[in-house]
Formats: sequence, C-alpha cells, structure tokens
Amino acid sequence: MTTTFFCEYKPGLEGIPAAKSSISHVDGQKGILEYRGINIEELTKKGSFLETAYLLIWDRLPTKEELKQFETNILYHRRIKYRIRDMMKCFPETGHPMDALQTSAAALGLFYSRRALDDPEYIRKAVVRLLAKIPTMVAAFHQMRKGNDPIQPNDELDYAANFLYMLTERKPDPLAARIFDVCLTLHAEHTINASTFSAMVTASTLTDPYAVIASAVGTLAGPLHGGANEEVLLMLEEIGSIENVRPYVEKCIANKQKIMGFGHRVYKVKDPRATILQDLVKQLFGETGQDPYYDIAVELERVVEENFGHKGIYPNVDFYSGLVYRKLGIPDDLFTPIFAIARVAGWLAHWKEQLAVNRIFRPTQVYTGVHNAPYIPIEER
Repeated sequence: MTTTFFCEYKPGLEGIPAAKSSISHVDGQKGILEYRGINIEELTKKGSFLETAYLLIWDRLPTKEELKQFETNILYHRRIKYRIRDMMKCFPETGHPMDALQTSAAALGLFYSRRALDDPEYIRKAVVRLLAKIPTMVAAFHQMRKGNDPIQPNDELDYAANFLYMLTERKPDPLAARIFDVCLTLHAEHTINASTFSAMVTASTLTDPYAVIASAVGTLAGPLHGGANEEVLLMLEEIGSIENVRPYVEKCIANKQKIMGFGHRVYKVKDPRATILQDLVKQLFGETGQDPYYDIAVELERVVEENFGHKGIYPNVDFYSGLVYRKLGIPDDLFTPIFAIARVAGWLAHWKEQLAVNRIFRPTQVYTGVHNAPYIPIEER
C-alpha cells in the first residue's frame, strides 16, 4: 500500500520553521530584536561589534580577558595571503564587490581546507580568520579596482576604525568609527533570513566554513536581500526633492512597483534597526552637516506610512543604512559587502549551531508536471 503525505505549500517557505535556534529572536508585531535574549538597543548602546560576535557565536558575553584575547587574535589575522591578493588583482575592475567577496571567501578554503568540524580549536580558528579577513578583502578589492595596492591593516585601530582606514588610509574620527561599529552590530544577525538559510543548508552537508560563508555571500547579494540599501539611495536620487515624493509614491502605487526600503517579511511595525539607524544619521549630521536626501527620506517615510501603514509596511533596516554609509564616505556598491562583513558573525553562529544537531536539509516539493509522457524520437520533434 502506498501512503501519500499531504502538506500545505508555502511559497518561499513563509512561516514554516526550518530549525530550532537560540541565537536571535524577532517579534515583528512589537518591533523587538534580541541577540541571545539581549535587546538590540542595549547591545548598540553598551557593547561593540566583536563583543556581539562573541555573544552570538559562543552563546554568552565574553569576560574582559576573553574579549581582549578575541580582539587580539582577530587583529593578528587581518592580513590576507599574497596569492589571494594576486588573484584579486585579476578580477575585472568593473565587477561588483559582492562577486569579488564571494570568490575571495571561497578561496580561503584552499588554504585552510582541513575539515575538522569536531575540533573546537578548528572552529575557533575558522571564526577568527573569517571575521578578520573578510573586511580586508572588501577593502583590498576597493583599492585594487582603482589601480592601487591594498592598504595594509593598521594594528593601532580597532575593528570598525581599521576597515574605514583601509578604504581611505585616513584614521576616522572616533564618532564615525563608533557609528560604523554600531551599524555592524545592527546587521550582525536576524534569525533565518535567506542568506542565513543558505549558510545552514550548505553547512548541513558538513563542508568547510569558507564554503558556507561564500554561499551566504552569494545569497546576500540579491536586491531582495542585502542589495536593497543600494537601491534605496538610487530611489532617493530619482525622487530628487521633497515635492516629488508624493507623485513618486502615487506612480509606484499605480504601477504596482515596490518602494525600496519598506516592508519586511517579519516586521509589521517600523524595524527597530531602522529607528537606531535614523538616530545615527542625526548624530552624523550634527558633526558633518545635513544631507539633502535625508529630508526626502523622512517625507517618503511619512507618505508611505500614510498609504500603507494599515498594511504593516514601514521602513526596514535598508532604508536609512545607505544614508549613514554615504555620510561616512563609503561608496554605494560597498554597502552590501559591509552588510556581509557584519552578517559573518550571524552566519558563523548558525554554522556552529547547525554542527551541534546536524541533519542534512532535504525538503520535499509539490510536483506540477505530467506523468507517463512519451519519448519522441528526435526525427519527429
């Protein structure tokens, strides 16, 4: 006797649990985001990105000595091997930095390919290498596509400040470095989104962590995921003025076009990360002067809420992040690679959690094709 199992099909697996996890929690109705039970507002006010990464990956806040050792280990591993650097020099300068990052992250596996996934020391070293080297790779490609040699990491600077330094060879002011560190914390983790699920599926095959991160980077690159923050700034430039906001929204409604930076699969209120990012924008403007696109963004938020607030469509994390990064002097096409720099922490946390209870992912499908179709000889086609 044949038994047929029926299950409800949900496009995109919407709302279907794929794993049990203690890494992060989102309450989309109340606008709450927690990392290991700690509210995101608390972490951004009191912690640092590397402290947050340690929390996510090892399930607890580090002691003062543990954090210092973690920071020292990452500082020591910031540099990349010359063969990877030489490989990156061959990339086309017109290529997108996310493609360069995915290729470079995968290449790390050639140098550290031993798969000792049951060895805590192997896991620790992989975590340190990936957190340390991914920012260097992003900054190195940025320099090389301009015909310059990469700027070497500065051992006097912390994680966030060093990345900004490698982009310009100028030490950032403390406010800029602190704001960038907060941005990294905000993007570090967000439950099982598309790129994290990609990382988990890849991890479930028990491949090496470098392939896991490369897989996640490739997924993050899409405009419906990490690439949206670039699209937001392009949209604000297209709108051009506060007076054009309402006509733009009305045109999008008439043409059934998505307004970038709004709406979220989980949040039905304003994304708490968007609220924090908006505050960061105000802090930056207080030091460096106003950005004309900010006023357009505020008006756009008001008009969109007026039209779609009843549907639970509000700004998400991408809406204000581009304004922060642009004010920090970061090129638009590095916004998504920066997202990846931060999200490596979350991806590694899920990789480590997946290893502890691993079972390879093998979802089913709803078959919609025909049966018993005849084979037609090639002469008759």
